[in-house]
Amino acid sequence: MLKRILRPAALLAAASFALVLPAAHAQQPSKPVKKAKAAGTPDFTKDGAPNLLSSAVMVFDPVTGKELFAKNADAPVPIASITKIMTAMVVLDAKLGMDDPVIIDAADIDTIKGSRSRLPVGSAFRREDLMRLALMASDNRAASALGRAYPGGMPAFVDAMNAKARLLTLSSTRFVDPTGLAPGNVSSPQDLARMVAEAAKYPQIRDFSTTPELHVTLPNAKRPMGFSNTNQLVKSQNWDIGLSKTGYINEAGKCLVMQATIANHPVVIVLLDSWGRLTRIGDANRIKKWIETKKHIVSAQKVPAA
Repeated sequence: MLKRILRPAALLAAASFALVLPAAHAQQPSKPVKKAKAAGTPDFTKDGAPNLLSSAVMVFDPVTGKELFAKNADAPVPIASITKIMTAMVVLDAKLGMDDPVIIDAADIDTIKGSRSRLPVGSAFRREDLMRLALMASDNRAASALGRAYPGGMPAFVDAMNAKARLLTLSSTRFVDPTGLAPGNVSSPQDLARMVAEAAKYPQIRDFSTTPELHVTLPNAKRPMGFSNTNQLVKSQNWDIGLSKTGYINEAGKCLVMQATIANHPVVIVLLDSWGRLTRIGDANRIKKWIETKKHIVSAQKVPAA
């Protein structure tokens, strides 16, 4: 059951909004998401491998460190909002106050791609809830504000992102901003698989990135604004997803990374540069089917206890 994000009045008084998960969603089972498959696309190739349409792929076993499947996996490419996973890790590593208010500033407006946000300039949000909006709804103003409110400001935050990448020995990874809007944020599927495996160790990132939906009520608003997870698979009863992040800019194509339990084993999936509307979803489903039909490709080790 999903946790409600209903905070004591003393904490909410520091910010200018209320954020709750819909009670109806917590009480009703989610409906299965229909599997997407491009017309005429078989699930497997002639040699039994998953037939994937994404340009760059990595399927990784985080328990054994084994690469289960790779396609163009070693070349650095733009990663769009997958960047926000590193943004969240840097904020959490700094142990900043999650209840501290952070004000959305004009500097958080996207001048790179012109993307929109429903978070008004001048509104104050708890740092924790900005992180939730950045991870589940991929809100760019939320991610920018998190970086800007870091000790030392945005330059120090980007330096911390790159320092974390070096610490994790992500040799093909470089960050230039916390949102992923800049095409200078690059990584390889190999690096991203390790980054996702590391991020899955953070309970907040697991929780926030897999929240299906939430409502935000701003001051003087007549009704709450609804935000949905950018990955429709988190609502599916057919999937057990522990971490999720999507991304898109023109230079990166449509991207998706997940840590999911498949055949009773944790698996990291990285899908980059997908162009069809549902290609990354179809590819994820084909990988899941491939692992379920070839269970020997994952180790017999049990899923670690939460």
